[in-house]
Amino acid sequence: MSSADTTPDTDSSPLSVAVIGAGPRGAGVLERLAANLGTEWTTDRPLVLHFIDPFPAGPGRIWRFDQSPLLKLNSMAADVTMFTDESSVIDGPVRPGPSLIDWVDRVRTGSIELPPVDAALAAEISVLTGADFPTRRLQSLYLDWFFRAAADELSDAVGVEVHPARATRVDDLPGGDQLVTLDDDSTIVANVVLFSLGHNGSQPEPAHAELAGFAARHGRVYLPPAFTADADLSPITPGQNLIVRGFGLAAVDLTVLLTEGRGGRFSHDDSGRLVYSPSGDEPRLFLGSRRGVPYRSKISSTLVGERPAPRFFTPEVAARLESGSESLDFTADIWPLIAQESLWGYYRELFTGHPERVSLPWAEFADRFAAIDPRALPIAAGTPVAAAERRSSHPLVEFGSDAPAIERDITRFRDLVVAGVPDPLDRIFLPEFDRPLHGLRFGSAEDLQAALREYIQGDLALRTRPEHSATLGLFVALLTSLFTLSDIIDSPKWTAESRVRDIHGWWLGYFSFIASGPPGHRLDELVALSEAGIVEFLGGDLEVQADEATGLFRAGSANVDRVVTAAALIDARLPDTSVSRSDNDLLRALIAEGGAVEELVADGDYVGSTGRLLVRQLDTRVVDASGALHERRFAIGPYTNSPFVGAFSRPRTNAISFRENDKVARALLRHLATLHTPAPATAECETAHERHTTLHSVEP
Repeated sequence: MSSADTTPDTDSSPLSVAVIGAGPRGAGVLERLAANLGTEWTTDRPLVLHFIDPFPAGPGRIWRFDQSPLLKLNSMAADVTMFTDESSVIDGPVRPGPSLIDWVDRVRTGSIELPPVDAALAAEISVLTGADFPTRRLQSLYLDWFFRAAADELSDAVGVEVHPARATRVDDLPGGDQLVTLDDDSTIVANVVLFSLGHNGSQPEPAHAELAGFAARHGRVYLPPAFTADADLSPITPGQNLIVRGFGLAAVDLTVLLTEGRGGRFSHDDSGRLVYSPSGDEPRLFLGSRRGVPYRSKISSTLVGERPAPRFFTPEVAARLESGSESLDFTADIWPLIAQESLWGYYRELFTGHPERVSLPWAEFADRFAAIDPRALPIAAGTPVAAAERRSSHPLVEFGSDAPAIERDITRFRDLVVAGVPDPLDRIFLPEFDRPLHGLRFGSAEDLQAALREYIQGDLALRTRPEHSATLGLFVALLTSLFTLSDIIDSPKWTAESRVRDIHGWWLGYFSFIASGPPGHRLDELVALSEAGIVEFLGGDLEVQADEATGLFRAGSANVDRVVTAAALIDARLPDTSVSRSDNDLLRALIAEGGAVEELVADGDYVGSTGRLLVRQLDTRVVDASGALHERRFAIGPYTNSPFVGAFSRPRTNAISFRENDKVARALLRHLATLHTPAPATAECETAHERHTTLHSVEP
């Protein structure tokens, strides 16, 4: 399968690439193909690029125009771009372009023309600022324009054909070419294939299948993990008790659709407080999760202190650790340095940007902080009692003879923060920051509601008010650490357990909790919904049971003595990544037939799966079941074992996805060049170019 014939030929027919998945990642590769054609393309043969997706090219499934106008990005308009810029460390040419807000500005001035849009979109475009959170429909238009603009950058020798269909099979042909079969019974023969399948759904896990069976037996409602915009919420009836397990972006979107989406309205009272007026069609939502609190809101403050610069977890440090270690464990080797870097970013901004809020000189605090063993920082809690409780789940015994010194450094760090930061609101200790409800007990459900509303409002203050910009220092340090980690993520030295448990386990969830939360106004709305009695908070360490005796779902938490019963349960989160259980028939068929493989890792007695498609990091070529690299197949996206941080990015952050887009585009072109020798251009070139006018657009 993987030993395709690579003998060059002199045929003058068009060469071809099939990109399966035309969402933002596929669109990003198209832009990088256009940018690199002048440097990596060494043949005069015409080229046809096939983009295959049942959803619109550019937006794809997740960002399609056809979804609720209430759903928004969790990024500000100034923080969204599809273009490389001066920060991009890539081999191909940098081609800057407009961020989302720059694009909106050009639409307003008329330099970019859109087809007619509805009144709601027209109003949004007219007033949007860089600090606003745009709707997903507006982002859909930006991505549609980006795809078309990238196609327009191609020379006349390159055609783009968009196929609004689903690929169902990819087979090897004699000689190595790839036969792609579509669900409309048409086929495409391509020299190489790029799988760019984006976020996949999943067939139900056993636990979810059991809950679905329970619901079917008792006439109840259960929705397993899914993309909120795709979920059928019609079985949820007005006034019905609904348990929502999960408190991330999916839960926030679900709450929006079941409240304002059902006719409720938010307004401000005479004191300026946000209030919610129910329509009567809402269910009664009971929200809980492992943490029991929503993801921390997006930050809208700006940095005012010293310019951020990594100190403890730099690319040089990461490279030295990787080269000098026989094995790497994320929790033991990397996480303490990321924790140190994150806290450094927070307190540096607090001390240098807001000296009126501290009681020590920054130089003194910095010297004492730098002397603390970084292994103490992830488990250093804000109070001695909390620290002791935290260590019960993270015993110091694992540090062996170093345990007494780490115990002392836990105390040193706590004492340093208390001495240097008078207001407890300005102090951050990572255990409480991650699990603010851990170990807390409330006397009643009402006490829990009041405490959660206070927590949410406090979090909003920390992440939106100018005097609390230290949280942005934390975010910048965490994001920089994520990029640094990507430099060594493909090292063969990671232990198998760490790769499964940490890198593809808790770490991305931790990052999302801190850095990828909802817009601040969504949390304001959550407080208003709680005060209106539409939403109730269940707390943390949530436990849900299906009670056969009553035919109802039961839920309770570790924070309060209360059990809620409901006829409906929704697991409000994205499906876990598992290519062998993907809801994408093509992906499952590739695994079943041995054309690709789910990444398995093993160390000694430990064997685990990351759930992701195995590709070679160098060029994202697919690895088959025999362990060989397929000559003609490449894959990118969150379902692969490559590092992934969004299909689009904040400007000037050297985005990981842009780097990978450039890498795979150049690899595709290089591979085409090895398959075929140059031949004179023919009339086929014009024919191919004519075919690329079949591009279709989002219909507002």
